[in-house]
Amino acid sequence: MADPLPPVPNARLSVDLTALAANYRELVRRASPAAVAPVVKANAYGLGIGPVAAKLAASGADTFFVARLEEGMLLRPLLPRARIFVLDGLRKGAASAYDAHRLTPVLNTPDEIAEWSAHARAGHKVLDGAIHVDTGMNRSGLTREETTDLAAHASKTLGGINLALLISHLACADEPDAKLNRLQLERFTAALDLLPPAPASLAATAGIELGRDYVFDIVRPGLGLYGGNPRPGRASPYLKVVTLRAKVLQVREVERGESVGYGASFVAARPTTLAVVPLGYADGLIRAMGSHGYAVVNGTRVPFAGRISMDLIILDITDIPAHLRVSGMDVEFLGDSISLEDVAFAAGTINHEVLTSLHPRAERVYLEE
Repeated sequence: MADPLPPVPNARLSVDLTALAANYRELVRRASPAAVAPVVKANAYGLGIGPVAAKLAASGADTFFVARLEEGMLLRPLLPRARIFVLDGLRKGAASAYDAHRLTPVLNTPDEIAEWSAHARAGHKVLDGAIHVDTGMNRSGLTREETTDLAAHASKTLGGINLALLISHLACADEPDAKLNRLQLERFTAALDLLPPAPASLAATAGIELGRDYVFDIVRPGLGLYGGNPRPGRASPYLKVVTLRAKVLQVREVERGESVGYGASFVAARPTTLAVVPLGYADGLIRAMGSHGYAVVNGTRVPFAGRISMDLIILDITDIPAHLRVSGMDVEFLGDSISLEDVAFAAGTINHEVLTSLHPRAERVYLEE
């Protein structure tokens, strides 16, 4: 029986771990003296929680944030000594799982606080817990009334809980002139004055840029670590971490007036050379980019020709030199010439969605100097 053919990746997602570590150090510098606790939820923003978390831990990070219980359970054996906070809170009936995996829930409701306290007291333990105070996001966290009630009965309500952190979340941190930023800061400071003393955390990557008043004791960056710019329109202080490239599958010619792709949304205005690339929305290219997106071939920007398909995208490569228009040539969709911000703008979305949409079907390569 013949040996199976080795797999040939259609696309390659490169993650520069050296740049990741440099971004962590830059965040440490910008947030000092606050501690920097990386957010590695959603599989480290789609880049691979294992290699990413390991590199960040080796760079000095000892506290991490995830969103879900399952993410914490996955991360715990990778980082046996790290402190891990679970942002989604305490899942009803699952307190024993958090305890067994030494995960610290960010408690978002009075019911979660009561359940975590009851679990601790039943086991004759004192367990770490964080309290999330809503200051204007109106998403998760205690209301002002619930915060006031907790403060009035803290000695009883927090029985068995070591208050490890008080947090809130800024709604408009990437808009420095937004009035809500200052209002949330005032509300958070007022909550800290009411509640038992504990370390505090308000800022993620963009929040750090609002100034020292917003930094407190711990910052929770995600986007900056992965190379995203927290302030669109301003030069980013963070290095590029992610590169997405693929190779041309086929080159073909069409006459003026011929349409391309689903819905015939692209019609050739001249004799046109097309490149078919095996990358589509199933790989993480956001379909809404079809009318505005572009790739880079041999240093030249080439527009998308028509709609993005599930597995394929077509590029108009007419303007690159004829001798370079060959199958197998390399195409960049994200990287040195196309930033996260460029892709997000073309898709009408944000950097975070671009990153977390990247699908594992693209071969992942982790680079270190």
